[in-house]
Order: sequence, then C-alpha cells, then structure tokens
Amino acid sequence: MDTEASSGRILPVEVAKELKKSFMEYSMSVIISRALPDARDGLKPVHRRILYTLHEAGMTPSKPYSKAARLVGDCMGKFHPHGDSSIYDATVRMAQEFASRYPLVDGHGNFGSVDGDSPAAMRYTELRMAPLAMYMLADLEKETVDFMPNYDEKTEEPTVLPAKFPNLLVNGSSGIAVGMATNIPPHNLGEVIDAAIYLLDGQENPDFEPSVRDLLRLVKGPDFPTAGLIMGVEGIEKAYTTGRGSVKMRARANIETLEKSGRVQIVVTEIPYMVNKAKLVEKIAELIHEKKIDGISDLRDESNRNGIRVVMELRRDANPQVVLNLLYKHTQMEDAFGINMLALVDGAPRLLTLRQALECFILHQKDIIERRSRHDLKKAEAEAHIVEGLRIACDHIDAIVAIIKASRDNQTARDSLMREFSFSEIQAGAILDMRLGRLTGLEREKLDEQYRKLQDEIAYLKAVLASEKMVRGIVKAELLEIREKFADPRRTVIALDTSKMEIEDLIADEDVVITITNRGYIKRLPLTTYRSQKRGGVGVKGMTTGENDFVENLFIASTHHYLLVFTTKGKVYRLRAHEVPEAGRTAKGTAIINLLNLSQD
Repeated sequence: MDTEASSGRILPVEVAKELKKSFMEYSMSVIISRALPDARDGLKPVHRRILYTLHEAGMTPSKPYSKAARLVGDCMGKFHPHGDSSIYDATVRMAQEFASRYPLVDGHGNFGSVDGDSPAAMRYTELRMAPLAMYMLADLEKETVDFMPNYDEKTEEPTVLPAKFPNLLVNGSSGIAVGMATNIPPHNLGEVIDAAIYLLDGQENPDFEPSVRDLLRLVKGPDFPTAGLIMGVEGIEKAYTTGRGSVKMRARANIETLEKSGRVQIVVTEIPYMVNKAKLVEKIAELIHEKKIDGISDLRDESNRNGIRVVMELRRDANPQVVLNLLYKHTQMEDAFGINMLALVDGAPRLLTLRQALECFILHQKDIIERRSRHDLKKAEAEAHIVEGLRIACDHIDAIVAIIKASRDNQTARDSLMREFSFSEIQAGAILDMRLGRLTGLEREKLDEQYRKLQDEIAYLKAVLASEKMVRGIVKAELLEIREKFADPRRTVIALDTSKMEIEDLIADEDVVITITNRGYIKRLPLTTYRSQKRGGVGVKGMTTGENDFVENLFIASTHHYLLVFTTKGKVYRLRAHEVPEAGRTAKGTAIINLLNLSQD
C-alpha cells in the first residue's frame, strides 16, 4: 500500500470510514488532552503545564514577580504548542479571586474584573506562584509521578502533579469536550480535607461504608468565591450521589430602611458565581424601563475595591419582597449551576460521586507517599554505603595512605583499595575524594552521627513501605498541615429553598382539639387547654355558644391532618386542620361557611 502511495497512485478511500476514524481520533484527543481535568490533581493539561513552567522557571512565592509574557513564552515553547492567548487566558483565570476559590497564581496588575473587563495584555501583567500552588508541585523531584516526552521530545513534562490537596473539588473545573462536558463547582478547602480525613480514618475498618449524608455533614455543598446563597440541599445531594445535579444560586440582597427619609432600598452585596455584574445591572435597568419590574425609583452601582454594592431605591408604595421576588425571577440574581462531575480516571472519562472523587485523590496520595519513600530510601541507602566506607577508612587510615602512595594512578589506587578492604567501587572513589580535614577527631564523630541518623531513616522508610496504616497517617498529617495554613470560613450560605416549601413545613405538627357546633361554628384549640384533673377539681369553663346552639362534634387531630366536610348536597370538601382558625377557650368560633367554597344553596 505504501509503495502504491509513493509511486503516485491515488487510493480510493470510503468517506464514511475515513470521517468516522478521523472524528474519533479528534474527539479522543479533545477529551483526554484538552477539555477534561484529571481526577487526581484536578488539572487540565494547559493548567498543569502552566504550573510546571512556573516551577521550572523558579517563579515561586518567595521570588519577585516576573512578566506574564515570560511564562507564556516558556510554556508555549517547551510544553504547550498552541496559541499564546489560550495559555494566558488559563493563567488569568487561575489568578482571578472571583473565578478561583483558591487561586494558584499570584497576579500583579490588571487581571480583569467581575464586570467582565478584560485583563491587561501579558506584557503589562506580572505573576508568580501562589503559596498554595507549592503544594501542587511538592516532591516532584522525588520520582513521585511519571514523566513523558514533550511535543518535540526535547524535554520531559509530568503526566500528573503530586497535588497534596483535592484540587478537583477545591477549585472545581469546567470544560466542553466532544459529546461530553464537565462542570465541577469549587468547594471549601477545610470541608473537603475533613471529608478526605474521614474516609482515610474509615479505611481502618473493613466494614466502613459511609453514606452521602455522612459526607454532607462535612462538605455542606459548593463554596463559591463570589459567596452568595445556595437554595436548598436537594440538588447538592443529588450531585454528590450521582455525579449530576443542579443547584439554585441566589444573590445576597438585604432590605434596608433609610433613617432620614424612611425610604426602603434593596442592597445587593454578593452575586451568583460566574455572573457578570455590569450585565446584571444593565438587565435590571432594562426591566425597570420596560415596566416589567415596578416600584424601583433609583438604581445605583456603588461597588468599590471593598466589595460589591448595588442599590435599588424603592417607591413608598412598593412592596420590597414582591420587587425582590421579581428580580429573582427575571434576572441572574437567581441562577442555576448545573453540576456534572466528569473527570479522567486512568485516562478515561468517568462520572464521579463525591466519595469517588475523594477516593481518587486518596489513592493518588498513597501512591505519591510510597514512591517518595522508595526514592528517599534508595538515596539514604546510597549515602549510608559511602559513610560506612569512610568510617572504615578512618579506622585503617595508615594502611590506606600507604596503598595510595604506592599506587601509580587513581585507577590503580581504587583497584588496590577494593582488593585489600573489600570496598565497592563507589566507596573506593569516595575515599580517594576524601579531604584530609575529615581525619580529625571531630569529623570522625560527625561521620558516626551521620551514619546513625541514616540507619534510623532507613528503618523508618522501610517501615512506611511495609505498612499501609503509616502511609495513611502521613497523608492525613500532610492534609492537616495544609488545612492549618490555608483553610478559611465558608463563603456561600446554604439557605432553605422557600419556593419549594409547603406551608406545613412552617407549622408545627402537634395535636389540637377541633369543635363544631350544631349551627356550624368551628374552632381549633391546643390540646393542652384541656388538662387532666385530680380529685376535687373544679373544672375549666367551657365555650360559650349562641342561643339554641350546642357543641355537636369534638375530636382530636394533628395540625397536618385533613378534615373532610360533607354537605347536604353530597359534596365533600377538604380542609387542613391548621386552616381552621384558632380561638380562645370561651370563644364561639368561625362559621364553617367562611372556610369552604360552598355554592349558594
């Protein structure tokens, strides 16, 4: 076939087959190496390459800021051969405090705003790693992760980062691939770490089976950088159980009364995540102009560097709660976040529950600790081997000096030392490189101390590699350290979703006494009105009824029960017990006709 192609012959190819093959290759490339994050470090390739470039360039939090253009150039030339805008846009998002719950890039300059303003060009902005990003790259040099060749095979890049905290949940992720999309909300670092530790502790018990409710006690729900409110827990619970769900976000709006004028105003101080504030204010102004929202006399955006503040002054005759409900209905002051927890697990896209996302992270951390321990053990054993040779050399220094003096060259001396004292080639080389200063008594003591420390380290590392319990302990200790340094209070409040609430949810379920008189007067009394009495009790004065009227029915019901009312025409009406007006012990009650929608006769 190759010969035919090279000889200039054109081969017929079935279009459908070629399209299918090419499209599959394209879609897999987008899914795996562009749009979806890895479940272990929560990063897409572009973000991983940005952080690795910062690490390689030494742009750490302790160093001065460097130009963003330098990072973009290095990243594009070494690891990410795509447009500079794709790299810069991803970097900007990692630095925006209103987009990332815990920014991994520390930006200096104009990085855009919540009003949708563009960031300054990369030649003007400066950046460096944020302190938390150091924990994404910790122990990278200790063979903790696999490396792969970069696009031109001139250097190598990591396939995943060590990521010491559950970044997938902490900062979330969103991306549109081919035929699938991901949308993971950000969470509170302290809450997510608590949940990971809860799962780690539970692994000691083979019968441990945590429910979503158990995890929900620790992870209350998403925690957005722009704060705001989440209405209800139904969507959160569904997303954490199945990987998919929708949460209703609301702006935080307070109804305030001005002291001087007595006028009422609605003040918005927090808006839903990813909502453009300038467009929101514009939309409200448009609705006021079109008279879709009535009652707002003035609209001002008083936001400044200290935070968001959008003020809506109301007319005196306006009902603030009605205006607020209209704002929620017609604007992005109420918005939905569709959670879709799709991430790459073992290189394939997978929908994850909250527990699975945490378990992917824990498994990755255990692997990191084991690989780091193996690397450290190899290093400590190599060092101990050399120190052991130096200690023997110090004990037989005269004989060794004689051998070296008698040798013609370095190689001969090395061979003689290996023959006479059974030194390895590495030990013999170290002895030949040893300075004369190391022969003093103090240096000898230092060698012994170093050897003792190395032996302790070797014993500890071997114990770690032999015990999963110790590995879990190290993962837990490292998570607690990060929690101590970086955890902050939750910003987003989980509120009760009143729009889905029945009136019964606000009424206590308690027993009441219902009385109906012969003439159709009905009333409700708390059961506690009628108390049981001892001997000699004088009784409690009963109800007063109209002339020729008497109590016909008296029964006990719960406030949540239904009463069925039958009419002479054979119709039946339904009435909730709590809908019957409560009256005093001696009161006559309400005519039942007023509570039912009866026809004239």
